[in-house]
Amino acid sequence: MKTTESDSLYQDLEKMSVGDLLTNMNKEDQKVALAVEKAIPQIEKLVETIVPKMEAGGRLFYIGAGTSGRLGILDASELPPTFGADPNWVVGLIAGGDTAIRKAVEFAEDDTNQAFIDLEAFDICDKDVVIGIAASGTTPYVIGGLKACRTRGITTACITCNADAPCIAESDFPIVAVVGPEFVTGSTRMKAGTAQKLILNMISTSTMIKLGRVKGNKMVDMQLSNNKLVERGTRMIMAETGADIETAQNLLNIHGSVRKAVQAYFAE
Repeated sequence: MKTTESDSLYQDLEKMSVGDLLTNMNKEDQKVALAVEKAIPQIEKLVETIVPKMEAGGRLFYIGAGTSGRLGILDASELPPTFGADPNWVVGLIAGGDTAIRKAVEFAEDDTNQAFIDLEAFDICDKDVVIGIAASGTTPYVIGGLKACRTRGITTACITCNADAPCIAESDFPIVAVVGPEFVTGSTRMKAGTAQKLILNMISTSTMIKLGRVKGNKMVDMQLSNNKLVERGTRMIMAETGADIETAQNLLNIHGSVRKAVQAYFAE
């Protein structure tokens, strides 16, 4: 029995009060961070491999199905606005294509060949890193994609919540966070999904930091896509340079990014 499919520790959920449901879900969620903590050495090895590959022009790909696929797409899509990253640097792919982001595509995850077909559309090569995301670790789409990559010398990794999951055997850098049974039996959108989200945040954020997309603790390359971010950028320029608000706003308007605005200020 896979841990992700094992029976919930709680019975008669429909008889619980709303307060008890929320309290018990939260009690289970508290186990997630501890499981991820145990996986830090595995995550560290992967990031230390990703960074030099990306510095050399490689890219990072996430492949997954269902919740796992959506989490990969979410993480990849947040990097351009957060860090000013090129949208081609980190790419999320889901079994069933873009339609599956909002609506389940029946049996898409059972195709062992489709993931590599999807990757080939991006001219995948040995400079790249492919991370398979699968809570159960048994998803054919993910396993097939990782296996095809390994036979071609492409670095592979996985994020799974089952020890001894089949995807581990196809991964150069397996990351395993065993979070235990779900509150609702088998509903891996819950604890397993939370663990995957945390791990993806750790991988992508630490990678972007090591690639120089953060200065101090600030997102100096973020896209200024709304008034809140423009205001944040203005405050960042003021803090970094000592300039008044009007000067900071003008610099930001002229140069379009916090990094360039600060560089221009000190170049004058």
